[in-house]
Amino acid sequence: MDIRIGFGYDSHAFKPGVPLRIGGLAIECPEGLAGHSDGDLLLHALTDALLGAIAVGDIGTFFPPSDPQWKDADSAIFLRLALEELSHAGYRLVNTDITLILAKPKIAPIAGAMRAHLADLLGVELSRVSVKAKTPEGLNIDHVAQCHAVALVERIPEEDCQKSMTAVIESQRQLEDVVEDLLASVHGVEKKGRTAPAFDTDDIT
Repeated sequence: MDIRIGFGYDSHAFKPGVPLRIGGLAIECPEGLAGHSDGDLLLHALTDALLGAIAVGDIGTFFPPSDPQWKDADSAIFLRLALEELSHAGYRLVNTDITLILAKPKIAPIAGAMRAHLADLLGVELSRVSVKAKTPEGLNIDHVAQCHAVALVERIPEEDCQKSMTAVIESQRQLEDVVEDLLASVHGVEKKGRTAPAFDTDDIT
């Protein structure tokens, strides 16, 4: 069996007046996490774990923080691209184990909802997603949130490869649509229309 392991890490400082998003969920808190995108350190760490498992770089390779188009972007876009890269390389996720380190807010009450949402984003069963939280006792970093993510991936069996590549092509189109919608709503960039074919392909003989 061809399996690989990827590890991802991210950290962000808390900042007043910023919405808090962790694991794709909006969380009630007086402070959010400062970041170029939406500051979702869990999705960032998980994205790096998936990309690292197939050795194609990290989140900054694909979405550099110096690029203004990713300002306030939904981090689910980053995760979706990582999943596409994974599938394109011929692998799929087996399971992921994630540990958050933060003094606030309490994650235990929402861990179930977070796992369910992550499982939906990843397209896997709930049992394949683990989310834990620890407090940074004695480290004097209560103003910072950290996340460690590990992802185990396996090579897709040959008989499933054709089906997987079809899904990659379709998801790539969906990703392009999502990115265009994001740029249109956040930056006022006009959406590109899809070019219609110059002829009816059904009439080709």
